[in-house]
Amino acid sequence: MHPAIYREFERICSHRTITGSVLEVGATPTNSALLCMASLRNVTEKVGVDLNGPYEYRDFKIVQCNANTLECFGDGRFDAVLCNATLEHDPYFWRTIEAIKRVTRPGGQIIIGVPGYVKLRVEIIGETLRRIPLLCNLERSGYFNGLFCSTLTYQVHNYPGDYYRFSEQTMKEVMLDGCEDIEMRTIMVPPRIIGVGRKRV
Repeated sequence: MHPAIYREFERICSHRTITGSVLEVGATPTNSALLCMASLRNVTEKVGVDLNGPYEYRDFKIVQCNANTLECFGDGRFDAVLCNATLEHDPYFWRTIEAIKRVTRPGGQIIIGVPGYVKLRVEIIGETLRRIPLLCNLERSGYFNGLFCSTLTYQVHNYPGDYYRFSEQTMKEVMLDGCEDIEMRTIMVPPRIIGVGRKRV
């Protein structure tokens, strides 16, 4: 995990004062696991899920469980659920989102990080260049489609598959639907989108 992403999760968890039971979806038995963050030192329980496992690492366990159902946990089981760099590898990510919402208690925090796409400065420059008649004609001819019709996204990284890139709109209206006090940050280039919301009571 890139240090900037880890720092942003730390910032969010410190600001939101995460306590109680915490679940990380897509956890790994390494120091880069979100469950290792200093901001979680006072939580009462840390649990990770992964398709592999089980593992024990430092002060948490990772259980083998399918994130599409999180069938190993009851409703409202966790005070916070964290998930980073996992949903793009999940062909049925919407099932995982519903499972995350199910196992989060009302009032609990949901924090998700995904590779995304946003309008970048180069695209804004492209909009300006469209106003120049010569370039406008070149755009219509198709020679500069890459400049006018594309955006940067994170490279393909198959673990084992790589299916999606997400927009800020997807984060807000799909992943954090049913949440309030929503905060989103887009960091880095290519962009990573990190969103947090509190599940409505």
